[in-house]
Amino acid sequence: MADQPTPLMPHATATWLVDNTALSFEQIAQFCGLHILEVQAMADDLAGSKYTGRDPVHAGELTNEEIEKGQGDPNYALKMHKAPVAVSRTKGPRYTPVSKRQDKPDGIAWILRSHPEVSDAQISKLIGTTRNTITAIRERSHWNIANITPKDPVTLGLCSQRELDAMVAKAAKKAGLEEDVGTRDARFGSDREALIEELRAERETNAKAAAEAAQEAEAAAWLEAKRASEAQAE
Repeated sequence: MADQPTPLMPHATATWLVDNTALSFEQIAQFCGLHILEVQAMADDLAGSKYTGRDPVHAGELTNEEIEKGQGDPNYALKMHKAPVAVSRTKGPRYTPVSKRQDKPDGIAWILRSHPEVSDAQISKLIGTTRNTITAIRERSHWNIANITPKDPVTLGLCSQRELDAMVAKAAKKAGLEEDVGTRDARFGSDREALIEELRAERETNAKAAAEAAQEAEAAAWLEAKRASEAQAE
């Protein structure tokens, strides 16, 4: 399974699988090439940005039969039905369909907020926009700034996850933001344990609150029934 390709839009695909199947977080994470905590965060609405779900069955990357196998066996590793086709780009400005052009400012705003290390030239090439537009959005002087909301350019269909990841990695390397592997792994391990503990505590709190609410509802129903019975007796 190590050589299996990942979906064209991993995060959007994971969101769809969380919302529409009973697959385990581990199965979804493995199929989409994500960390299990990323999938957990999506399910618990802890993700920093929301993704629009992408149906992998409609895209031909999964079959309903394969999903059913996974739902029937939590240890089953999903197998991709058809690998996504890599789209090669020619030099020159990126072509964006007319229906998507209005989304460009939102995508640019998301990159500026989430990845300030990325250069204007990189954003311009990725999104297919001008540096003047990028500057206007950064300085909040854009004519439509009041209606611009940062949104992931991948979910908007302005670029692929691979292109975005490659751009961010290149910018981070150039800016000297790459961490020592040992330091990064140690920090990630600590963050992972903290997030797991936070999720566990949140679930316990929610379960306790639900149980107390059920008890209160049951007591109220019993008291109401008793009063009705006494009223009839009178």
